[in-house]
Amino acid sequence: MSVREIQPAPGPVCGRIRPPGSRSLTNRALVAAALADGTSDILEAGLSDDTLACAAALRALGLEVSADEPARRMRVVGCGGRVPPGPCELNTGDSGTATRFITALAAAGRGRYVIDGSRRMRERPIQDLLDGLAALGVRAESLWGTGCPPVVVETGGLAGGRVRVGGAVSSQYLSGLLLAAPAARSPLEIEVRGDLVSKPYVDMTLAVMRDFGVEVARRGYARFEVPAPRPYRARPYAVEPDASSASYFLAAAAATGGRVTVEGLRPDSAQGDAHFAEVLARMGCRVEWSGDGVTVSGPAEGLTGIDADLGDMPDMVPTLAPLALFARGRTVIRGAANLRVKESDRLAALAAELSRLGAGVEQRADGLAIDPPAAVTPAEAATYNDHRMAMGLAVVGLRAAGVRIDGAECVAKTYPDFFEDLERLVGR
Repeated sequence: MSVREIQPAPGPVCGRIRPPGSRSLTNRALVAAALADGTSDILEAGLSDDTLACAAALRALGLEVSADEPARRMRVVGCGGRVPPGPCELNTGDSGTATRFITALAAAGRGRYVIDGSRRMRERPIQDLLDGLAALGVRAESLWGTGCPPVVVETGGLAGGRVRVGGAVSSQYLSGLLLAAPAARSPLEIEVRGDLVSKPYVDMTLAVMRDFGVEVARRGYARFEVPAPRPYRARPYAVEPDASSASYFLAAAAATGGRVTVEGLRPDSAQGDAHFAEVLARMGCRVEWSGDGVTVSGPAEGLTGIDADLGDMPDMVPTLAPLALFARGRTVIRGAANLRVKESDRLAALAAELSRLGAGVEQRADGLAIDPPAAVTPAEAATYNDHRMAMGLAVVGLRAAGVRIDGAECVAKTYPDFFEDLERLVGR
């Protein structure tokens, strides 16, 4: 594990940047393209450990998937809705998105598939998806009985019909079923059991499905009707810049009183995290949307602490929580209980590392309450091998001296060039 010291910015951070393509959109496009009726080019793809793990799993499944990293392009030769048969062993590494999506995709095939991942992936729940697949006649089980990978799927295909899936832990179970549903033998009606977290990610899934030619009827976030069998239509697909990655650059402007434009983001983006700019506005930032992106200007008088429910954008908690160190008054974050089953227990991790940096932190069941320190304490902050911890904590180092990030290389999961891009934005 490497330690990276973040040098404070010489002044307000000002500039323009276009982050790589959305990892979430790229993974959804990969699955839709894999089930499509021809060859699809995914342009401006977000190439990272997560998306390359999804691509590798599709190749192991027997599909033709290539990646041109310098050109940020991926090419997928679709199977026309006919998933290659097992037996097959698939490894999705540390990617929760790929694990859930590939498990649902395998259920649309025939034969035996084993889906496994990293040590942390073996601690992340998938039981709600397995229960949904079992209700559709698929044998889908956690091999070790933990409700987590490794998973075995024995299937004769998805039958269609009606199924209920839990949504309180992750929306990826629903998204996985939705993406695989057009390969079922008959139309599939999916009902969400209980609350649904991270709703904008479901909107993102439906938008990608629509772009690849499958329109889903819905009743809010409670019921979805997917036509089947219906192969997706192959197409060139351009991926928007990643809104989650963009948040750290907008936070740099907020923390330092600077002005940063993220190119390519739109206010009507299907990515829920694009609305993080509105959270910054509540803290006192000026937010301007234009035809070429979004610009955030940090307030000269400093940030103001807020009470924010981030249930629809939980990945933004590791961006907002570090900013609370520079706000006047307490910042309260709610609605993010599912962060405990991400790449790390992000609530516990943030509480530990922000306390190390001098903040007063109260850890709650679904969030945090953060009181800023009089001055940030120089410290070596741990990342817990969690990319969002590394990127969020890096913003602190732009404002406060002596911040070091232990395990900074974990950003490769979603944004391999993050630190280089941050340095360029700062002007170094």
